[in-house]
Amino acid sequence: MEAGKRQLILDLHRIGALKFGEFKLKSGASSPFYIDLRSIISYPDIIKNIIQLLKSELKDKHFDLLTGIPYTALPLAAQVSVELETPLVYQRKEVKAYGTGKLIEGHYEEGQTCLIIDDLITTGESKFEAAEGMEHAGLKVQDFVCLVDRSFNGAEILASRGYKLTSIITIEDMLSVLGSENMLDASLAQKVRDFVATPLEKPRLTFNERLSATSSPMTRRLMEAILRKKSNLVLSLDVEDSQKFFDILDKTGSEIFMLKTHVDIIQDYTPEFVTELQALAKKHDFLIFEDRKFADIGSTVRKQFRSGVYRIADWAEYVTVHMIAGEAILDGLFGELETPRSGFLLARMSAKGNLISETYTRQVLEVGKRRKDCVSGYIGHGVDVEDIKRFRNKIPQDQLLLMPGVNLDSTGDGLGQQYLSVENAIRGGADAIIVGRGIIASDDPRAQARRYREAAWNTFETMNK
Repeated sequence: MEAGKRQLILDLHRIGALKFGEFKLKSGASSPFYIDLRSIISYPDIIKNIIQLLKSELKDKHFDLLTGIPYTALPLAAQVSVELETPLVYQRKEVKAYGTGKLIEGHYEEGQTCLIIDDLITTGESKFEAAEGMEHAGLKVQDFVCLVDRSFNGAEILASRGYKLTSIITIEDMLSVLGSENMLDASLAQKVRDFVATPLEKPRLTFNERLSATSSPMTRRLMEAILRKKSNLVLSLDVEDSQKFFDILDKTGSEIFMLKTHVDIIQDYTPEFVTELQALAKKHDFLIFEDRKFADIGSTVRKQFRSGVYRIADWAEYVTVHMIAGEAILDGLFGELETPRSGFLLARMSAKGNLISETYTRQVLEVGKRRKDCVSGYIGHGVDVEDIKRFRNKIPQDQLLLMPGVNLDSTGDGLGQQYLSVENAIRGGADAIIVGRGIIASDDPRAQARRYREAAWNTFETMNK
């Protein structure tokens, strides 16, 4: 091993960027080591060594531009850019809300090749997100160069999408150097090897296995309804006339496991509306999901949910919730209820140009993971199968992903709605699809509902064999 790499390993251990012991990871797993490279920016001597190592790895690669994945790798890429006299660009965490509204900062031309530098690779997820941003801007991505590879099979993961990974040092390099310096005993080194040799992501369970592992009664009700009705179709019945509403619902109720309503758009609403709705729910054996999208402070949403004209808590078993007001909204909605209710959190939206960022999505998921008592899952959209898979992998398997923006025949509606195929939604990991106009705008909603149910259920069964 060359001297620079050996020195880097010793330095990372010296400054505490590489630790050994027992560490709880975000996934909940216990790891015998932990790597945090964010502190290296405070050590100029270490940075100088890293820059030389990066330059050495880049000699034989072709690229027109450089970038670094924020935050740790961006200052490294900036310094390499100066020394190689190669232009630097970078991807913003969020699109600017003013001025040019750009996602990629810096000067570049469509068709140029951008090499991406990062500090660490574990699962490859952040690498795909970075590549997608660059490619969306018209740039090409071929190579990733990472300072430390601590992955199970990072190179293989990136290669599956056509990218090449080069790493400066690996976990095995670290174990070898530290072992030779008597800084790490053999038994702990073997624990690290065993841990790295095991994929971090747990294997996808079948739906029945997930049901068995689900403790929330409200979430179990959903899963049991899906299996009992052999349907993972949610009908979004957004019509304004109650007679038309119930006519469509009676024709389609046998095909769905849950109905999604917007009760406040019913122009001729009376309390009898709820009575008839519940009668049809019993007749056709479906659950009721009011898409109210609560988004206010706890005391306000409690009143909106439990009182007023609609008294939603009396009849809607599930509701949608925006987390913009913070976690206390869940206590306002579901705390001290006589009859248990549950929510779906809006984590992503299918409307083009929506303002939900990846940072916001991650925060929503963290709240939902803590509150499984009253959060049965998430509403989220994806642009393709791989995007949905990455999203689904962040969601606990005892919670559900419902996906809107799904249509068998259309790619959009001209009003910002983006559609995804039924098969791609389920293959990506959606547990259920939400369909509205694709059914209710049809001349034969019964036949269309059956068509959607069969398409979604057949794919669902295939995925759970």
